[in-house]
Amino acid sequence: MASVLNKESAFENIPSLKAKALRINLNPDIYGTFAEIGAGQETARHFFRSGGASGTIAKAMSAYDKSFSDAVYGPELDGRYVTQNRLKTMLDHEMNLMVQRIDRKEHPDRLFFTYANTVATIDFSKRYKGHGWVGIRFQLDPKQEEFDEIVLHVRFKQNEARLQQETLGIVGVNLIYGAFYKYNKPRKLLKYLYDHIDRDTIEVDMVNFSGPNFKDVDNRLMSLQLIRNDMTDAVMFGPDGNNLLPAAALYKKNILALRGSFRPVTKVNMDMFQKSYEIFIRDPNVVEDNTMVIFEITLANLRASGEIDERDFMDRAELLCSLGHTVMISKFQEYYKLVEYFNNYTKAKIALTMGVNNLVDIFDEKYYRHLSGGILEAFGKLFFKDLIVYLYPMKNNETGQVMTSNNIKVHPRMKELYKFFKYNGKVMDIIDYDPEIMHIFSRDVLKKIQNGENGWEEMLPEGIAEIIKEENLFASQEEKVEKQRV
Repeated sequence: MASVLNKESAFENIPSLKAKALRINLNPDIYGTFAEIGAGQETARHFFRSGGASGTIAKAMSAYDKSFSDAVYGPELDGRYVTQNRLKTMLDHEMNLMVQRIDRKEHPDRLFFTYANTVATIDFSKRYKGHGWVGIRFQLDPKQEEFDEIVLHVRFKQNEARLQQETLGIVGVNLIYGAFYKYNKPRKLLKYLYDHIDRDTIEVDMVNFSGPNFKDVDNRLMSLQLIRNDMTDAVMFGPDGNNLLPAAALYKKNILALRGSFRPVTKVNMDMFQKSYEIFIRDPNVVEDNTMVIFEITLANLRASGEIDERDFMDRAELLCSLGHTVMISKFQEYYKLVEYFNNYTKAKIALTMGVNNLVDIFDEKYYRHLSGGILEAFGKLFFKDLIVYLYPMKNNETGQVMTSNNIKVHPRMKELYKFFKYNGKVMDIIDYDPEIMHIFSRDVLKKIQNGENGWEEMLPEGIAEIIKEENLFASQEEKVEKQRV
């Protein structure tokens, strides 16, 4: 079957939606169902209109009324229907029916698929733009018992429900076509989701690939592609390496965020986290069970040495995940943009943990010249809703002085502004830090690793040095070239 799917044809040179749908329809083996809730039958419509759909579409359905939807797929205990769980339930139900109802003896070569979406388009108030979950479960070999699956979350940016419905239909066609004809190129498959769609009409902020044909796909790298392709502003993944939907992970949570290079993660990073976390959860407005800690890396940081080195990114991610942490990659070079992003999803307490140099940078006017209100506008957004900064001290290697919020030096023009935030409790020093580790910097550890020097192991959290050695993480360019030769 794979040879049939990969076979080049004239269709490869026809980028239209009709050509994509028709190629699927004219393949005698591809056969499946469409279940679309919340935005019409827009994806199925393309396949019906392109011709030849009778050999491809087993069923197309919608169950808009909750009573009917519950009768088909079962009730949702939390009353929410536009969720990943609902999408998975739909895919399970429809694929099970397909397997039960289609006799394999009569159709030994059929490649089953189930496409589903559950969507909420823009409401009448225009306040909520709408979002949805889209997925396909499919097979590329009729003898393969385990199915492949692609699940993604989209956010609409258009201001009219009809336009959002049409956009969703296009994404659906691109996804189904990509699943069967671009499955072996998942990076390109992601790009092709935007065929015939303007970038400013829809955002894809989460995607997960699973199944036998995607066993070598690392979903963290797929998250990175979403950022690199300007498909979204931020992505998250958990300790298990699976991508998380930021809106769901951050919803109504107390958030403690630490920004850094984590190249590699050091004892200082962990001390910053542990000490600030202990302060954060003592806040009477913070419920520990409803708190999310995020280790954030900016795209600019990943590009610090030129083009993004994906292996280097994965090395950082692997170590943070091994320590049980949630990682965010964002395009927010300025802190106020990160806080604005968090405020989209939660009204609970937000805190940032940072070092002295980062705080000094925040008070540098050059970062805010593009704003009409300059630094005052940025600070209004940054310290919105009682945000607080936990400041980790830094030791001046030349003088031996420990720099805290009381003696840091900001630009003379910013002194009074700094005092305002300092004396209004917006900046809090971490005072129970470990003075024995203040000499540790990630850049120095990285240099020692790449130069083959000794003594860097004790600068890292327990178990991290062993992982770096076993998996040869953060290898120098020379080592990487040598490894490729071997």
